[in-house]
Amino acid sequence: MTMIFRVEYVYWLCGIVLVACALRELHAKRFAHAAFWGILAAIFLLGDAVKSAAAHGSVLPQQLAGIGVIALGLIAGFLRRAPTEESTSDHERRAISASRLGHKLFVPALIIPFGTLVFTLLQPFVHAGGIDQLGRAEATLLALGFACVLATFAAMQLTRSSVGNAIAETGRLLDALSWAALLPMLLAMLGAVFAATGVGEAIAHLTAAAIPVQSRLACVLAFAAGMVAFTVIMGNAFAAFPVMMAGVGLPLLIGQHHAGPAALGALGMLTGYCGTLLTPMAANFNIVPAALLELRDPNGVIRAQVPTALWLLAINLLLIWFFAFP
Repeated sequence: MTMIFRVEYVYWLCGIVLVACALRELHAKRFAHAAFWGILAAIFLLGDAVKSAAAHGSVLPQQLAGIGVIALGLIAGFLRRAPTEESTSDHERRAISASRLGHKLFVPALIIPFGTLVFTLLQPFVHAGGIDQLGRAEATLLALGFACVLATFAAMQLTRSSVGNAIAETGRLLDALSWAALLPMLLAMLGAVFAATGVGEAIAHLTAAAIPVQSRLACVLAFAAGMVAFTVIMGNAFAAFPVMMAGVGLPLLIGQHHAGPAALGALGMLTGYCGTLLTPMAANFNIVPAALLELRDPNGVIRAQVPTALWLLAINLLLIWFFAFP
């Protein structure tokens, strides 16, 4: 069956949006921002070609992609967050629009998670275009892309805006986030690098030497504490998860104490998010919002989240204890 639905479409769509943002920055003579988003757009748009070239033994496209990533890091040092001030007319327009729409403003935002869930659950039952042949990870990413497009059109319909306004607001938000917009991707890849270089095995040896591995409680506490600690250090639970799962989860909790992999994985990731609430390394969650809101305390968001993180950690420990072990 011909594959009509491909996960590459999501990357190409992201690349097209980034090209539009780069052109917007170029028009405004913000050349560092234009170069940053332009290079990132090229990586999204040409990633499939790089993969194909690598399959045929060519390393040059991969090297060029690596140079592009290094260039992103160098350019990031010159980026500055866009000012948050707005004119009186823009402020009044936004206030009137928000008053008119009320809680309807949440509809586009809620379409993204619920749409992704619905599309993902329906994927095995849809046989058109070969979508049922996609792997679970690819199907989920494609579902997220569909949900984001649907949410964009819903927002445009709700606010009576045009495609041009949507692109302009996307560019404004990317300007505000600056390089921090890339942190989730970079930190997730960092976890894969750590796992590939044997950090998980090193953690396993340290854990075996530090705690009584025969104790299920000690292993659960070590796994949860490690997820939180590594997330605090690396700023992302996706980066911490492969390290702690390879070091404690698989050999001790699953292999020795027979924990359920699905329950342990889901609850372990949620435990890592407790660390996300506590670290400035999660800049796109904790530092950028404080800057956008112009809070006097740059760590004000983190301070407000500490009680939630501690309560959530305690609850997750109970959930792991009662639901991860059959």
